Amino acid sequence: MATEQAYHTIPVTVLIGGRPYLLKINAADEALVHRLAKEINDKTANFKSAQPSKDTQDCLAMALLTYAVELHRSRRQATVRPSERQLQTV
Repeated sequence: MATEQAYHTIPVTVLIGGRPYLLKINAADEALVHRLAKEINDKTANFKSAQPSKDTQDCLAMALLTYAVELHRSRRQATVRPSERQLQTV
């Protein structure tokens, strides 16, 4: 039964940049999706307050780029062997 629930999809609507997006997600991921939507909106708001002349689309693009850089760094870090990590931190 737990396995069935892990693959149960549900419809969820999240607001990103003031627009609703209807998603069909794994039920187990609902809290994560809402938390990430909040993070995206917070990052977008931070860019907007730092650069009020930019529109929401520009701020969303900057938030997306921030996440892409973080993902790239974490993937690169994960592929570095532990011995190389120690050398890099010295």
